[in-house]
Amino acid sequence: MTTPLTPVNLSDVARVDPNHLALALEYMVKTGRGLAMLRGITEAELREVDQALWEELGSNPAERVAVLVRFRCLIRVFAARRLANLLLQTGYRLLAPAQRVAARMRLNADLGFNPIKFERALIEQLATTDTGPALAA
Repeated sequence: MTTPLTPVNLSDVARVDPNHLALALEYMVKTGRGLAMLRGITEAELREVDQALWEELGSNPAERVAVLVRFRCLIRVFAARRLANLLLQTGYRLLAPAQRVAARMRLNADLGFNPIKFERALIEQLATTDTGPALAA
């Protein structure tokens, strides 16, 4: 028995459930690599995240691939100086709003998230959930 192939359109990656994207972020934090947003992610780490997602989303490969692509682009967008500075100022409190923005924002996998649009959406998300200063990561 073969399973049908599900094409992935990398010019417009499907939106995902923010909770599924949270699984990837939680895995990185639990394994002591919460600063991946500042230093980037290696291919080996990406494979580990893929394995962790496989255990949770194995029945839906299209969703798993979309989450993985969005996670990779989320890490990459924080290479922008303004977003890295925002992460350093805000700390881990920034992760939940960042996952919500990354799950819903339009994404071209080749170009990644637009850092300026991402920052604006992230600041808007922070304003709706702002509860005061948090400890830095």
